[in-house]
Amino acid sequence: MSAVTDAVRITAPTNPVTQSIRDSLVVAKRNLIRMSRIPEMVIFGLIQPIMFVVLFSYVFGGSMNIGGTTDPGVYREFLMAGIFAQTVTFATAGAGAGIADDMHKGLIDRFRSLPMARGAVLTGRTLADLVQTALTLFVLAVVALLVGWRTHTSFGEVLGAFGLLLLTGYAFTWIGAVIGLSVRTPEAATSGGLIWLFPVTFVSNAFVDSAQMTPWLRHVADWNPFSATVQACRQLFGNPGVSTSDAWPMQHPVWASLIYSILIIAIFRTLAVRKYRSATA
Repeated sequence: MSAVTDAVRITAPTNPVTQSIRDSLVVAKRNLIRMSRIPEMVIFGLIQPIMFVVLFSYVFGGSMNIGGTTDPGVYREFLMAGIFAQTVTFATAGAGAGIADDMHKGLIDRFRSLPMARGAVLTGRTLADLVQTALTLFVLAVVALLVGWRTHTSFGEVLGAFGLLLLTGYAFTWIGAVIGLSVRTPEAATSGGLIWLFPVTFVSNAFVDSAQMTPWLRHVADWNPFSATVQACRQLFGNPGVSTSDAWPMQHPVWASLIYSILIIAIFRTLAVRKYRSATA
């Protein structure tokens, strides 16, 4: 009787949503264990944003005009939302390289031989990257406090800002997933994941007030999804940098950031799963 019951349990159909969630969490756990065994991955991921904080704060801090003042303290508070946003979007390169590495080593083929949801491999990878991004943001926030960054709003609004940052970072990791599935080597994925991020992050309001840009460039910066997240964080942190632009994303940055992130996830997750299926078919 027991053997029959066990057989029924094994052959019983599983809810596809439940199976997908379970499989995604298993893959995420696998990637987190791998990251913990290669601590230099996490350490090097922390060094770059910390360098940006220190360099921009002390090298450019006294020369930037924010709200009519060149006070370095004002610029530090203006800067941090941009550094936070840049940090979460740069996780794109790591996500792409990780997926490309798994493809290159044949690990994806081994996953295919298992009775698991197809999209779970990619979802698990992006969830693991999200955990690493959260850790990086925490360390970066501590460093920012040490160099003089402060928030001037409620605790709930500050948490909301970090929630938006994590959502934006998660959205951009799906772009990285598409890149990782489109190239042949992890090195190519790293280059492909970074080359387009520099214009996205620098043609924005992250490091300078977009009002100081030429009209056409300001228009591009104001409608940049990255700028919406930066402006939303400044608003939720209570930091300087209130936009004078009439562009809808700058007038409603929180909603704009949410909409942009959801659209990016919907579009690039669909593309990534399709590429994954075609690449492993």
